[in-house]
Amino acid sequence: MHYHRMRVLPPALTVILHQTSTSPDLLLSSGITGWAITNAILNGYPTPDSFASVTALTNRPLDLEAAHWPKSDKLHMASGVDVLTPKGQEGLEADLKAKVKNINQITHVFFFAYIMDTDPVKECQINKELIRRAVSAVENLSPNLKFVVLPTGTKAYGVHLLDKFPFKNDLPLRETLPRIPEPYASQMFYYDQADMLTEMAKGKSWAWCEVIPDNIIGFVPNNNIYCMAQTLGTYLSLYRDMHGEGAEVAFPGTEKSWRNLSNECNQDIVAKVCIWASLHPETTAGQRYNAADSATPTSWSAKWPVICEYFGLKGTPPPAGGSGPQPAQYLADHFDKWQALEKKHGLVTGRVGNDRSFGPFAHFIMAMLDFDRNMDMTKCHAMWGERKEDIDIKASWWTTLDRFRKAKIIP
Repeated sequence: MHYHRMRVLPPALTVILHQTSTSPDLLLSSGITGWAITNAILNGYPTPDSFASVTALTNRPLDLEAAHWPKSDKLHMASGVDVLTPKGQEGLEADLKAKVKNINQITHVFFFAYIMDTDPVKECQINKELIRRAVSAVENLSPNLKFVVLPTGTKAYGVHLLDKFPFKNDLPLRETLPRIPEPYASQMFYYDQADMLTEMAKGKSWAWCEVIPDNIIGFVPNNNIYCMAQTLGTYLSLYRDMHGEGAEVAFPGTEKSWRNLSNECNQDIVAKVCIWASLHPETTAGQRYNAADSATPTSWSAKWPVICEYFGLKGTPPPAGGSGPQPAQYLADHFDKWQALEKKHGLVTGRVGNDRSFGPFAHFIMAMLDFDRNMDMTKCHAMWGERKEDIDIKASWWTTLDRFRKAKIIP
């Protein structure tokens, strides 16, 4: 789920998957879902022979060791790829030809690129052009393109409109719901991207589908503004260091948001939904699928104690009429103590107080989204069939936090 930010950022990373007559190659990113798709495939999902190679496309440099993916001859890296290069479409295609192994054999694209602009009209134009260029480049360079996956989010259902959320009486959220009303629909870049793919795919040998998660819980090796798990992981690590094991830590949301229901999605789940959907075009072409850890929604009242338990803390409700400490502000207020904690435990630096950390995102998720937005998982689970997976709160959050700990981002 995207939340409007106040800074213009470079494009995120794009995941492209290549399938030969025997098995596909994948081209993707180091973002939360891109990292997870790479990780899942290198770990043999859905089978060890499903994919021939994985090429990680990144705008920012990413060291393979720091990525913490399994070592594999299937994995290739291509960094410094600017989809909106001033050199235009020809420049992008020349760059991809130079940097991407077997670009002429690409068959599947997972599109994880987004550029924010505070002007909704410009944001729609930019992101429409982003997907047009990326998919056109693969079309032009590979005659084997078969499928494109567009991950969007519950912003497509209007959750970012808060008190103007249009479907509060139409829960659970289903893929068949109409688009949000005007004037907001014309400001929704997801719709422009979906319309662009529909138009581009007409009469072609490739198809596409949309995957819709809510808040994604996952690990990133290289800062990501939407990574709430990193924000909470660093915050609760510092809180534990300062207050000791067993300390109580109040939920940093409201009494109302403490109770609201939603369906979180772990990065591994959304990755597997995307991969499975991409390999079954006979079912998924032109379709939309919600993605979540479970068909049963949860609340922060269930999640917060489990998250805090990982750090030896006791998660408690928000105080009456208020909230607990705000994670980003707490880290900012005690930045010197965080730096001491980094030094004490030999942690990697730059994960707190950097220009890729967007503290208000955690506040938006935990406090401002104070209404039910639970999703219907019937269609996704039917598509996934026997391979359907459900995970609980502990499996999602503790697996994610274990990854941050292994990467020496939290102690």
